[in-house]
Amino acid sequence: MSTTLRISLAQVNSGIEPHENLKVIDSQAQAAKEAGASLVIFPEAMMRRFGLPLREIAEPVHGPWADAVREISQRHGITIVAGMFTPADESRVANTLLVTGDGVDASYDKIHLFDAFGFAESDTVAPGRDPLVVDVNGIKVGFATCYDIRFPALFHKLGDLGAELIVVAASWGSGPGKIEQWSLLARARALDSTAFVAACDQSEPEETAGTAPLGVGHSVIASPTGEVLGQLDATPGLLTVDIDTAIVDSTRTKLPVLSNRRRFD
Repeated sequence: MSTTLRISLAQVNSGIEPHENLKVIDSQAQAAKEAGASLVIFPEAMMRRFGLPLREIAEPVHGPWADAVREISQRHGITIVAGMFTPADESRVANTLLVTGDGVDASYDKIHLFDAFGFAESDTVAPGRDPLVVDVNGIKVGFATCYDIRFPALFHKLGDLGAELIVVAASWGSGPGKIEQWSLLARARALDSTAFVAACDQSEPEETAGTAPLGVGHSVIASPTGEVLGQLDATPGLLTVDIDTAIVDSTRTKLPVLSNRRRFD
């Protein structure tokens, strides 16, 4: 039996102050709801952009900032995915996705940390360990964050766990070829998992902050066969697409890569 879910990707820039970023989440959640979406996806680091201290603003997933996101979700009647930072060890935070709304309240901590291109996320962020799949309006949704998209095994695992849609929230680093890599990786991970992939990035900022990854835009939704169903440019925008799980079922019947693959230890 197929299920259809309308989703929106809110390609925005987060700023310095967590409370100001809540206003962005509020306005975009309202816009997504008006577009008919039941799920709105924000980038990672919506609590505060990278390039600034994170430990000082980190809060638990049941702290005031996350509770404010829950209130926004309830008021607009839409499920929200948004990146925040939660306390980890004595000096680091976890890079956390909060998933809340319509009976769902869960979180995912980024597993693969961005220690690449001259940036060392592991200096300030502790890695997560556990993949996450939850039910959103009858659709199994898995989660990944930014650099996670370079690691097919995570997407295989999410597919094994039944994910029909995989959300990727990002603040993608800029550089030569990085936009092309971002789009290619989203399509490749959709093919790897035979699931829809909805990859939401921060829009391209007006200013840079050293080597901190601040976003390049080009948020994209790919089908289980790697077809691009919609993509934004570098500027802020809202991308809304209908997801039909019948396509997942059909693709996994015709192209059973999850069951055909062989594991190498």
